[in-house]
Parts: sequence; structure tokens; C-alpha cells
Amino acid sequence: MYRYDAVDRLIVEERVAQFRDQTRRYLAGELDEDAFKPLRLQNGLYIQRYAPMLRIAIPYGVLSSTQLRKLADIARRYDRGYAHFTTRQNLQYNWVKVEEVPDILAELATVSMHAIQTSGSCVRNVTTDAFAGVAQDEIVDPRPYCELMRQWSTLHPEFAHLPRKFKVAFNGAKEDRAATPVHDLSFDLYRDEAGEVRLIVKVGGGQGRTPRLASIIRRDLHWSEMLTYTEAVLRAYNRLGRRDNIFKARIKIQVQELGAEAFAAEVEADWAHLRNGPNTLTQDALDRVAQFFIDPPLETWSEPASKTLAVDPNFHAWKKRNLTAHRHADYAAVTISLKREGIAPGDATSDEMDFIADLADRYSFNEVRVSYHQNLILPHVPRAKLHALFSELDSRGLARANIDMASDIICCPGGDFCSLANAKSIPLSAAIAEKLAPIEEEIGAIAINVSGCINACAHHHVGHIGVLGVEKAGEDWYQILLGGRPDGVGRLGVLTGKSVRQEDVPGVIDRLARHYLDVRNEGESFIAAVERLGTDAFKAALAEETAA
Repeated sequence: MYRYDAVDRLIVEERVAQFRDQTRRYLAGELDEDAFKPLRLQNGLYIQRYAPMLRIAIPYGVLSSTQLRKLADIARRYDRGYAHFTTRQNLQYNWVKVEEVPDILAELATVSMHAIQTSGSCVRNVTTDAFAGVAQDEIVDPRPYCELMRQWSTLHPEFAHLPRKFKVAFNGAKEDRAATPVHDLSFDLYRDEAGEVRLIVKVGGGQGRTPRLASIIRRDLHWSEMLTYTEAVLRAYNRLGRRDNIFKARIKIQVQELGAEAFAAEVEADWAHLRNGPNTLTQDALDRVAQFFIDPPLETWSEPASKTLAVDPNFHAWKKRNLTAHRHADYAAVTISLKREGIAPGDATSDEMDFIADLADRYSFNEVRVSYHQNLILPHVPRAKLHALFSELDSRGLARANIDMASDIICCPGGDFCSLANAKSIPLSAAIAEKLAPIEEEIGAIAINVSGCINACAHHHVGHIGVLGVEKAGEDWYQILLGGRPDGVGRLGVLTGKSVRQEDVPGVIDRLARHYLDVRNEGESFIAAVERLGTDAFKAALAEETAA
């Protein structure tokens, strides 16, 4: 993983000192709330329903065991002993005190971490595939390009006050695991016939009140022009983006209103002045960063053959569900599910984070990844040590074999924490998982996403089944969407009907799942069946059963 140099450290330390003084002045009454708000947001500090929330950046989802231990220690000493991992590879503390945030940021700086640009109208945390550098279907390792983007965009003075927040994602594999279709700007990396890395550029994706899939505006961009082209996109957005209406301020609105072709023309006009300029990347610049992303010293192992292991059904289920094939045949990437009964999806306690950091030291070269699905990953585990790892995880209740299953629900903090939420999402997610438990194995792979409001932090628009909280007369009601996909195919879900009460949501989803079991072809996944038959067929079946 990338290691901070002296410049990185100086920038972060100076930012901590700056925010410490800003916080002191606010608490002393020298800054009012309106003046302090943009300053705290630039440092990831929100005021939530019950307490302040601090969001920490985990660039492209990569953590060292040392960093994870620091996050655990901060949760233990400054929060309530746990933290929440998000869909954009961030971590959130939900119960911090404003006066202690500068101390938290100072501690993060000691392990090369920060909260810079995790909020505000700026370029947010850069995200990518949690299996980058590991996956067998990878074409180009996106991490060096993510790091170059992070370095360039952090505290960039021209783009510190954009019309609205701006999210960037990279995908370098055949299968898109980075949800690039719903990002403001995203890149698909590939190699041309000469082996040169090139980029497909997509803009204008997003969710919220006006969900939209990103449009391709360039297909053959050479990697060296990644930053100059990004600068052209941001300049066009900065110039054209609306600042009079927060609901119309995202780049997706400009792309939708102008049309992708016209927006691309605006970008190309700006790029004409930027191309081959000082932000053009050189091979030396790429090599400087890429050296931090070489493979760890992987060895040759032989997986043990044991009659005891072969008949252990729990271990077999865990291997089937929680392992991802590594490009080195003797290793596997292991996903640790943070979707447990009675615990909010994506939450981990301080003790659990310490425990996982210890496992990373012993099994995975001190490295942990944070996934889009709010789970943690040990990316380089020798297959010969899988059973030993499973046994340790199982002893701590962390070996649930449910990755990509009905209980592996993506969920936002919802009305339990967020001041923007219309409805609760955490207890509803638990109720859905409980309702589907008897048929979870039959259903197989399915993506269920639950958001507490239209801001779509849980990406309900692109869940195979999406749930959106809406408030009616002080009660929690929910809309249910069907057929979304966050991958390279990219689809937005469609409403299945009118909103329903909280207690009725699990039953509606159960009926959709059971209809799938009735109509599927052999080996056909839930989303494949929805696409084959069409969402109207599922909606009709739902209506018939409701009427009956």
C-alpha cells in the first residue's frame, strides 16, 4: 500500500493544526455555526441526529493492520467502542464530541490517515474494486491510478468549492465491482493492442432524488492524460453546474440537461487548453506510485487434504461463500462478513477490529481491504491456512458464510443516527434477513440494499431489490424497487408499487424471492431471472398474490 512521504505528512499535520484552531475559536464563540459549518465539513465532521459524526477516508479501501488498530483504539477511547464501514470505503464514528475531533485527527495523522474531503462540495474519497491487485479477472491494477488521483485532488484550490460533492471511482477488471455507473466520474482501465493502458471515461452517474447512470464521453484516453482530462471535466462542471438549487447541483443534472454529447464537447473544449500541460502524467510519476503496489512475497503452498476438513459443513459453506479466487493459485482473498444477527450492517467493534488486524498480520501480510458491500477482506491468505483462519474467525462469531446472499444487506445508518433520514433502515434490514433466512440458500446470490432516505447512501437504486424509506404522517413507510445493478451492466431499479408499512416490507420481499424460485431456470440467478422475464412480470405476480 502507499506510504506517506514527508510532503503528505506535512499537509495532514498542518491541516490538523488548522482545524484545531478553528474548533477552539468555535467553542470560544469567536466563530458562529454558519462560519464553522463549512470548516467542519471540510474535515469530515457532521452533526447527526443525536451526536456529531466523523467520517474517515480509506483511499481505495486499503488499510494496514496498524491503521485498523488505530481506528479501533479511537473508537474505544473517543466513541462508543465501535465504528461503521460505508459503501464508499470510508469509516464513520457516530458518537464523537466536537471538542475532541482535533485530537482524533492528530492520532489519525500518526498512521497516515485523515478525514480531509470526506464531506463538502469537493472531490471525495477515491474508490475502486476491493480485490484490486488480487482478482483473477483484473486487466489493470487500478490502485496506482487511484493514488495519483488522490494526490492531485486533495486540497486542490480550484475544486474545493464545486457546485456539489464529486465522487470518483476506478475499475480495472472484467467484472465491475466498484459501482462505476453511479459515480460522478469513473474510469474503466484496459489495455490496447500495443499493451498500453487506456481509459474509458464516464460522467454523470449518481443516485438520490434524480438517479442516473453515467454516460461514456471518451473511450480511448491514454493513461498519461488522466489528470488533464479530469481537470477539464471538473472545469466544465464548475462552470456549468447550478449553485442556485442544491437538488440540481450534481454533475448528473448538467449531463442530463445538456446531453452527454454536448457535455463532452464542453469538456473537450477545456481539454484543448490543458492537454500535454503540466498535469500530464509521466512514466516516472506512475512508477513512483506503482512501486507501493507490488505483490507481497507470495510463496508456494499446498492446501492440506484432510478427511476432517472435508466433512466440516460450516467450513465448506464458508469457503464456498466467502472466498474469492486469487491470481496466485495457492492463495485466496477472504471476505469477513460484517452482517451479523443483532448488529447493524457494516459495524465492527473495537475488539473485532483489533482481532482482524491481528489476523491480517498472521495470515495476509498486514493488509485489510474495505469492500463496497461494507465487509472487510484479507486479500492474500494462503490456502493451506484457510481452516486455521476459519477456526479463529468462527471462535469470534465472524465466520458467517453469507457473502452476496440475502443477509449480506447493504444498509445506511438511517433514522437511528442520521438527521437526514426519513425512516429507520437498520432494524428493517434485520427483519428482512430474518424473513428470508429459511430460503436464503435456495435464493443464492442477491443484492438487497436499504436506504433510510432519498440520498441513497445504501445505493438502493442499484440493488437487485432496493428499499427506500419515506415518512408518512410520522410513520416509517418504504418503497421497494426491483432490477437494479451497480456493475458494468448498470441498471436502475423500478418501483414495484405503492409504498408499504415497515412491518409489511419483509413479506413483500419474501414474495418476490419465492416467485423467483418458482420461475427460475436451472442455475439462473435472481437478477438474471428478473432481466429475462422483466420487472413487470414480478410486479404482476406480486399484485396477484396481494389481491389473493
